[in-house]
This record gives sequence, structure tokens and C-alpha cells, in this order.
Amino acid sequence: MDYSFSAPTAMEFKTLYDETGWGDWALDRFERALSGSWIVCTVRDDAGRLVGMGRLISDGALHAFVTEMIVTEEARGGGIGGQVLARLVDEARRRGVDDVQLFAARGRAEFYERHGFERRAESGPGMDVASVR
Repeated sequence: MDYSFSAPTAMEFKTLYDETGWGDWALDRFERALSGSWIVCTVRDDAGRLVGMGRLISDGALHAFVTEMIVTEEARGGGIGGQVLARLVDEARRRGVDDVQLFAARGRAEFYERHGFERRAESGPGMDVASVR
């Protein structure tokens, strides 16, 4: 596997994202998401196909937030997600941002706990939007 901090194309990102079932968005949304990313870590298989990625969004000074941690179904279980997460955190720290946060997808908190993250207290911050006004 080849890990890098080179962003994928918007089409590669969309293809990977589409596998998750999280949403069906137009290509231009992925272009904008990539352009708004602070750090992107990608993983490609031996054929050069994108099999995983993670992004950080940040102010570049105080905080960074992990988003879009995605590994293809067939590549899961081999440690790819953990490697991507570790590389994102290490790169954020290298750039001077130590406060790396995330909102775990439902059912995925244990993955992040295995990789050094802690759950916030029930009374802690973090909410989902309930409806559109």
C-alpha cells in the first residue's frame, strides 16, 4: 500500500464516498471539500487505485478535525484506517496543532479509542442538526 499526503481527484473521492452510502452529492461538492481540506492522507493499492483516505480541516493554529475516514470494504481489517489516522495526527502535530478532534460515525467510536482518542463525557459538547429550518 502506498500512503501519501497527495489529495485524490474529486472523482476518486466521490467514488470512494459513494461506497459508504453516506450521501449522493454532485462532483463539485467533492471538489470544494478537497479545496477546503487542511491535510489529506490517501492510500492506494499496488494498482494505484484509491482504497482509503482521511481528511483534516483546521484553522492551522488551534484545532483540527478529522473527517471522511474511509476505507473500501475489501481493504478493511488490514490496519489501513489506523495508519491513515496516525499519519493525520502526526502531520497535524508536526504543523503545530496538537488539539485533534472528531465526531465518530455511529458505531465507530471503538475504532478511534483503539487509536488514542477518548469519548467526551455525556454532558460534553457535540450535537447533530435535527432538522433544516
